[in-house]
Amino acid sequence: MADQARENCASASSCSRGSCEGCPSAGGGKPDFSIPDNPGSHIKHVVGVVSGKGGVGKSFVTAQMAGVMRRAGYSVGILDADITGPSIPKMYGVSRPLEVTETGTYPAEAKDGTKIMSINLMLDDDEAPVIWRGPVIAGVVKQFWTDVIWGDVDYLFVDMPPGTGDVPLTAFQSLPLDGIVIVTSPQELVRMIVKKAYNMAKMMDIPVLGVVENFSYLSCPDCGKKIAVFGESKVDEAAGELNIPVLGKLPMRTDAAKYADEGRIFELEYEELSGVKDALGALS
Repeated sequence: MADQARENCASASSCSRGSCEGCPSAGGGKPDFSIPDNPGSHIKHVVGVVSGKGGVGKSFVTAQMAGVMRRAGYSVGILDADITGPSIPKMYGVSRPLEVTETGTYPAEAKDGTKIMSINLMLDDDEAPVIWRGPVIAGVVKQFWTDVIWGDVDYLFVDMPPGTGDVPLTAFQSLPLDGIVIVTSPQELVRMIVKKAYNMAKMMDIPVLGVVENFSYLSCPDCGKKIAVFGESKVDEAAGELNIPVLGKLPMRTDAAKYADEGRIFELEYEELSGVKDALGALS
């Protein structure tokens, strides 16, 4: 702490009133870290998909929300910001090579028209681990925004890694997010999961559009009874405390893994996500 303070004050002797003019900190404002998109991109809305912890099916929910808006007639794209754990290309059945030009790189396009950019579309071996430090990973996410020619997209979903680390911070600061959707699961940790993501968004002045609960229940194939495999849902209570809407509760389905493994995730539909369509449609 002391060393950092000395470093911050190292140039204090050369600092004057005039040299501080124009500095965001001088007026109590926040520095602007926003970056421009590619000239070939025309994106109307950017929506971040976040979670306070891993293992809640965030990428799966991202794909389902993209599908909801796609079937509603909108053009959609997914920026896979989960650099060390990318799964979007596999679920959509897209692969290399990408078209690279002097002005930028074109994203892959799934059979349903969803545009996708992911680190797995740039690696020679999509099973090779990405062992990079945080700043490098954050830089790649920025390049997915500045160097990718997204074209005309109504809704670009940014699938972020879990937690509140470098990548979510970079996306919150650098991209023009219209809001975020928090993904959680029905466990005792739900309050902590939701509140971590909610508090980070509020600290960064990013609107929270709502929360989606994944793995909410399993419907008995014989009698239709809802079985709470991971315990009774607490998402309504947690969302109520924060005054944010619950956009959907996704049940566990035996065919979900099949669609994802076969690269046909866009064929899977959840009527339980009607709240997503309403919330995102209100952005227009």
